[in-house]
Amino acid sequence: MRSHRHTVHIGLAAVAAAVLAALAAAAVLPLSSNADPSLGQLNSQLGQVQARQQSLAATINGLSAQISSLNGQIALVESREAAVRAELARDRTELAATRAALARERRLVALLKARLAYARYLLSRQLVSSYEGDSPDLVSVVLEAHGFTDLLDKIDFLHRAERQQQTIIKITRQAKAAADAASRRLAQLEKTDERITADAVLRVRALAGMNALLQAKQTALQGARAAQQAAYAAVTARGQQLRAAIARVEAEQAAAARANAAAAANAAASAAAQASSSSSSGGGSAGIGPALGASGGWAIPYPIVLCESGGQNLPPNSASASGYYQILGSTWSEYGGTGPAAYLASKAQQDAVAQRIWAGSGAQAWVCSGIVGVHG
Repeated sequence: MRSHRHTVHIGLAAVAAAVLAALAAAAVLPLSSNADPSLGQLNSQLGQVQARQQSLAATINGLSAQISSLNGQIALVESREAAVRAELARDRTELAATRAALARERRLVALLKARLAYARYLLSRQLVSSYEGDSPDLVSVVLEAHGFTDLLDKIDFLHRAERQQQTIIKITRQAKAAADAASRRLAQLEKTDERITADAVLRVRALAGMNALLQAKQTALQGARAAQQAAYAAVTARGQQLRAAIARVEAEQAAAARANAAAAANAAASAAAQASSSSSSGGGSAGIGPALGASGGWAIPYPIVLCESGGQNLPPNSASASGYYQILGSTWSEYGGTGPAAYLASKAQQDAVAQRIWAGSGAQAWVCSGIVGVHG
């Protein structure tokens, strides 16, 4: 047995039991000789899958960085798109205002042209009337006047006719100047209209190009992300399959280990029976007590006792382990045993010391606990 820093060795009976257990294990082992290589292959494949997962994770992280960069570019394009839309809206508003002004100017030109035509008509009538009639002089007016009052009326009429003629000439000139100015404004507004329309068309095309670029980037991003996600899902599924296969093989090996432990216990029991038969027929060495079975009231699990000593009060071996529980001499003194060795004490005292060792160190204090599959 072992405790703390002490080395544990198995007694002579335990060595025989281990040999028998090995022979029995060879007979009941359910796994083929290539079980370990299969498990090794599975672990190797799982390692490759995990490496692939790490590679994909790194790729996905890189893609996420590219996505973040692309998001910044998309935000920039969207901000430019919003600016272009706002500018286009302003241009359209300006275009609408220009078209309204153009319509007003066209109406004004039409009105001025009508006034000019009327003024020209009046002027032509006046000129024709002046040409057809004689130009009256002052002597003729005086001689033909019927009294002073009639003379004043005729003079007033001549003055009014002259003023009217001058007014008609002035209106005609003003109408012509206004019509010319309106025509020039109309031409300028038409040019402005054409420029705004052309600018609007260019901006619409630029906006369409930006949208196409944005959609292409989004499509590429979605495709890359979908491919990476599909690959990662496939690798994850493969990893789960490998883990399930490894768990299945490990369960089979654990079942084989339990079968081996049971075979070892049976072999140890056979060895103990043989040793007991030899003792009863020919006598034993001094200090070796009677063999006790499973009902002997043991302080630790009986399979461990059976593996360690075969249920006999054995004398010290080369490592100084003795007694029913194969307790080292130093451990015996450390846990309160009286006398130089465990095998010289009564079974009750050995039980008490074994209980204290079990409480302090558990099953790991005995090597046979691993052989028979007892843990505590």
